[in-house]
Amino acid sequence: MRKALFFDIDGTIWDDSHTIPDSTREAFRRLKEKGHCLFISSGRTRVFIPDKELLPLGFDGILAGCGTYGEFQGEVKFYHQIPQEEIWRVNDFLRSVDAAYILEGRHYLYLDEERFPQESVFPQKLKSSMGDRLIRVTGNEERLEVSKFCANYLQEAAKQQELERVLEPGYTVIHRGGDFMEIVPKGFNKATGIQEMCRLLAIAHEDTYSFGDSTNDLDMLEYTAHSACMGDGMQQAKDVADYVTAPLWEDGIYKACEHYGLL
Repeated sequence: MRKALFFDIDGTIWDDSHTIPDSTREAFRRLKEKGHCLFISSGRTRVFIPDKELLPLGFDGILAGCGTYGEFQGEVKFYHQIPQEEIWRVNDFLRSVDAAYILEGRHYLYLDEERFPQESVFPQKLKSSMGDRLIRVTGNEERLEVSKFCANYLQEAAKQQELERVLEPGYTVIHRGGDFMEIVPKGFNKATGIQEMCRLLAIAHEDTYSFGDSTNDLDMLEYTAHSACMGDGMQQAKDVADYVTAPLWEDGIYKACEHYGLL
C-alpha cells in the first residue's frame, strides 16, 4: 500500500555542503519503484528550495516555510502570507532592536547585508546561491511578500528578551542552535502543513512517515504516525522521534526506510 513520506532537507537529505549520499539517492529510487509518495518538508520557503538538485530525486510535492506553503505535482495547494501591515510592523520592530534578519517569501528573500556583523559570511553565501531572488528589505518595503523570517541572536540579552516578548503573541520562535532563530506565524509548522496536505489528498494518518534532524522538525516528528531522526541530529529531535537511525553519511535515510519496511 502506498505511503506518504515527508523529508526535511538540511541535515537529513543533504549535508552542509549540499551533498547527498548515494545511499539516500538509492533509497528514493526504490521508494518510487514501490509507488510511495515523497514530499520535501522544509523550513526553507519555496524560493529557497533548489528544484534542479532536489526534484529529480522523485518528489511528488513540497511543503515549505514550516507549513505555510504546500504544492503537489507542481500545483500550489495552499499558501499563507503574513499580512502587509503586520510585516511592516515586524520589520520596524526588528530594526528597532538592531536585529540582523532575513524575511522569507514564496518568490524572494529579503536581506540588508549591513545589518549583519562584518565577519559574517552568511549574506554573501546567500547572495551567491539566490542571485536576483535575494533583494534588499530597504527600498522594497511596499512589495514585501513574506511567510516567515529568521534572525540572528541579539548580542544584548535585554534586546533578545524584548524580541521574544514582543513576537511571542503572534509567532513561534524556534531556537535552531548555532547563532540564529527561525520565527513562524503561530498556527503553522511542519505538522500543520502535513495535516493539510494529507486532508487535500485523502492520505490516511497511519500511512504517514517523517524524517528530520532539528528543532523545526519536532512538530512533524511528533505528528506523523511514524518518524525517524538522523543519528547526527539534535537531541530534542531524537527525543520525540519513534526511531533514531544512523547519521546522514552512514546511510541514515536508507536504514530508516529499511527499518520501516518501505523498501
